[in-house]
Amino acid sequence: MRRLLLSLSAVALVSGFIAAPIASAQQSVGFYIGGFTPRALDARPDDDVLVQNGTFLSTLNQRRGIDIGEFNDVTIGGEWLFALGRRLEGGLGLGFYQQDVPTVYTDLVNIDGTDIRQTLKLRIIPFTATIRVVPFGNDQPIQPYIGAGVGVYSWRYSETGDFVYPGNDIHYRNFVATGTDTGPTILGGVRVPIGPVGVGFEIRHQSAEGTVPADELFTEGKIDLGGYNYLFTMNFRF
Repeated sequence: MRRLLLSLSAVALVSGFIAAPIASAQQSVGFYIGGFTPRALDARPDDDVLVQNGTFLSTLNQRRGIDIGEFNDVTIGGEWLFALGRRLEGGLGLGFYQQDVPTVYTDLVNIDGTDIRQTLKLRIIPFTATIRVVPFGNDQPIQPYIGAGVGVYSWRYSETGDFVYPGNDIHYRNFVATGTDTGPTILGGVRVPIGPVGVGFEIRHQSAEGTVPADELFTEGKIDLGGYNYLFTMNFRF
């Protein structure tokens, strides 16, 4: 219920802005591509599923624990921006990120000496409602901006492969957890209009946390959805 109320509050907030007379205001549709870097392991809670996995699983490049950098990958998305004045803008955006990371048991192997392998996969689809401040105005040749808002993050986390059960029995399984959680986002960037097109660079931080339910092998934990987005942006004004 708390998540639903937060989501409805965000929609109501944005609807209030849209309800203002913006028919004659400057609007744009933007697209972005860049990289998403999840929050570092030492900044995650102790019950985070990736922190817990690092006590017995290893990424292939490290062979001793989880290298969170292996979850870095491309993110893409789009955004509708509308002017709320010369120095203020509202925005609604939708993005996509997904990465799968192969892992092995750190200290256990199969009878034939081969690794016991799994694949960890994380997908995040953020819907964001933001407000930007353009301090020098949105009619300047160079337009730095800062902003903040709320994100609704639809996520899916899975672990697929061979797992060691009590008694050293190995079973293939596919564990999946999904959810939708809300959290704040802050951003800053700069854009340069070139005719009706604006190109730029943006850094965006997101923060949210989901719950991974318990099953016969794993205890209940969290999945930290936070991290930084480094984005190349392109906007088309109309």
